[in-house]
Amino acid sequence: MILAIDIGNTHVVIGCLNEEDTRFIARVATDQKKTEDEYAMMLLDLFQIHKLDGSQIEGAIMCSVVPGLTTALRRAVKLILGYEPLLVGSGIKTGLNIKMDNPASVGSDLIVAAVAAVQEHQPPLVIFDMGTANTMVVIDRNGDFIGGMIIPGAILSLEALAEHAAKLPHVSFEAPKTLIGKNTIDSMKSGIVYSQAMAVDGIIGLVEEELGEPVTVLATGGSSRLITSYCKREMIYDSRLIQKGLLHLYRKNTNQ
Repeated sequence: MILAIDIGNTHVVIGCLNEEDTRFIARVATDQKKTEDEYAMMLLDLFQIHKLDGSQIEGAIMCSVVPGLTTALRRAVKLILGYEPLLVGSGIKTGLNIKMDNPASVGSDLIVAAVAAVQEHQPPLVIFDMGTANTMVVIDRNGDFIGGMIIPGAILSLEALAEHAAKLPHVSFEAPKTLIGKNTIDSMKSGIVYSQAMAVDGIIGLVEEELGEPVTVLATGGSSRLITSYCKREMIYDSRLIQKGLLHLYRKNTNQ
């Protein structure tokens, strides 16, 4: 059983899993004000809730897109397990051929998702991770990471509307009642969800045109379950994609 931590802009996703079993996956709000001690207590609480003892955890691995929080969580893990987690970044073995202008600049979360996708699905692949930003990664038929796209996420878009349009309120991200909204709030909800879903459908079609062949599409991330339910294209929703990628990278880099 390993401890796998994915630090995102909105949530920190924490999982304990191995190849046969997932003991738990928990999502907590990203908070850069919390100290390493506070995160250590949070981890201990999660272990207690799920009746997991630290001795059952053989190792830990982490990926992060929030540099300011990376050190605090690495130290928190060390406080409770006695060692720092492996950090996905420069120098880690991934097995991916990353055909980008600057491979070192690719987000670690994108690499982790791609690693998991290639392990379980036949390329070519398109992978959407929907959160604060919606990221899209393309894996070609040879299994090469050839690029992608970054799009403002649903919640970020709603917040931007409320911040920059004087008469628009802050609204929650949830399923719209109808396509055609009957009031301002419903119109905002409908506009965000349907526009995001239509963007996903359209992007998939354009990627297939550029590659010249159909692709298998995977979706993960905090907003993906809602958005993909409004998409017309067939895709595979996998809430554990990042956690499974972290597990694979831990094995690959530790030979355990």
